[in-house]
Amino acid sequence: MDALTDIAVFVRVVTRGSFTLAAEDLRLSRAVVSKYLSRLEDRLGARLLHRTTRRLSLTEAGAALFEASRGALERIEEAEAAVARFQAKPRGRLRVSAPMSFGILHLGPAMSDFGRAYPEITLDVRLDDRYVNLVEDGFDVAVRIGELTDSSLVARKLATTHALACASPAYLEEHGEPETPEDLAAHNCLVYSYLADVWRFTAPDGREIPVAVNGNLRINNGIVLAEAAVAGHGILVSPSFYVAPLVRAGRLRRILARYKLKALGIHAVYPQRGHVPPKVRAFVDFLAQRFGRKADWEKL
Repeated sequence: MDALTDIAVFVRVVTRGSFTLAAEDLRLSRAVVSKYLSRLEDRLGARLLHRTTRRLSLTEAGAALFEASRGALERIEEAEAAVARFQAKPRGRLRVSAPMSFGILHLGPAMSDFGRAYPEITLDVRLDDRYVNLVEDGFDVAVRIGELTDSSLVARKLATTHALACASPAYLEEHGEPETPEDLAAHNCLVYSYLADVWRFTAPDGREIPVAVNGNLRINNGIVLAEAAVAGHGILVSPSFYVAPLVRAGRLRRILARYKLKALGIHAVYPQRGHVPPKVRAFVDFLAQRFGRKADWEKL
């Protein structure tokens, strides 16, 4: 146990770059910290640090020990955190960010069930289709759809949604049904504001077919856009979680089914920490179980 303590003190000194700062972190005197380090060097028979009045630097032996020991200590801390999670009850305020329409259609019912399962967690949910900075804006977790660009976040996949091209039967009867993606140039296309005006299809032979689309309606809400398509306003490309129920009900008809559109991952993301707070883990586990099986919107 003395060896483990000595190594933990050594790693803290190197991480903090100072005997004094390490002593403050460990709530020890600087002399005790120095004693632990000297004991470790004596036992190993090697100098680990070059000490000057201004700075510390690792010797070759010290660098090797630091790299090996840091990972081992992190695993020990993770193991302790895993045990603590079994003892800690999820509670407190949980700030969640989620896309507007997905939140209304699918997270709403999930939030109600989650609240009943975890009555000591207070949910504070913000629905917004724009990305937020979780750390700067003080969010514990976010639900994001599409490609993930922030590598500093931990991500857990919840489900998949596929984009579908569709229109109302009335629109197709009046304007005809496009047979290829290129035919969309002759149609009124309904555009989601936060995406580019290019719909990318993959042909049965694997060719990518990018189509620049135009239309007289652009809006930043998927629910309103889908309702416009139902009303016969034009052709829509939209994630299945919006339009699959409308297709099943016959209010929209799927078109260009031979041509594939990109699948989108639905993820829960949260900031990296030494250990995940129980309230965050409970929420992410709940969503993964709820949406992890093949979601209803993928059943067409």
